[in-house]
Amino acid sequence: MSQPITITKEDIFHQVKLSCKIPELVEQIVMRKIILAAAEEAGIKVETEELQKAADLLRFQNQLTNAEDTWKWLEKHGLSIDEFEEIVYNNIIIAKLTQHLLLDKIEPYFFENQLNYAGVVMYEVILDDEDLALELFYAIKEGEMSFYDVAHQYIQDVELQRKGGYLGVLRRQDLKGEISAAVFSANPPQVIKPIITAKGVRLIFVEEIIQPQLNDELKGEILRDLLLSWLKDKVNQAAINLNLE
Repeated sequence: MSQPITITKEDIFHQVKLSCKIPELVEQIVMRKIILAAAEEAGIKVETEELQKAADLLRFQNQLTNAEDTWKWLEKHGLSIDEFEEIVYNNIIIAKLTQHLLLDKIEPYFFENQLNYAGVVMYEVILDDEDLALELFYAIKEGEMSFYDVAHQYIQDVELQRKGGYLGVLRRQDLKGEISAAVFSANPPQVIKPIITAKGVRLIFVEEIIQPQLNDELKGEILRDLLLSWLKDKVNQAAINLNLE
């Protein structure tokens, strides 16, 4: 029978260093401290009822349906009950501070940046040969072939081939500059002229351009974007004293 392996706190910290994760973790620590300080300055409080609801939600999200599951989860992550409550408390503070600082900035930000939130339903075939790509492009335009036929014949990945090259709904930031410009200038449904990139010649069918709607989901996404931007600015301004002794 193999000998048990003992892992200490020092082992874990050493592994963090070896995996080059310290800068990432330092940034997270600084962000947490900035959030807590800003919440205190704003006079934000957390009520007992809010803590209970947030704790129930965290347990639900992690499928912790009973006390035994919760204890196993805490043990797996090396957490105490107090640290679990700290996670819950921090989640509430982040949500409340975000609302306090940024709620009235959602609509102005959306109208200024709404093009970034437009979506495109698109299909793609990547080819090695520009001449072949042009030939297929004109064949599709003339109705001699369908885009699905091209995808089925020239896509090697079986799953992508079955979907006819369907890539889902993508945003501007999901696409490279030259591809984004061409795609969002299309008049759907339209096959656009092949685009030469480092990964090959892209033949793209634009099925639909989806104009953004400022619904609750998008408001939440914009709030997260605004919070991250606010935090990045604060981190860049912070004087950080890193003491690893």
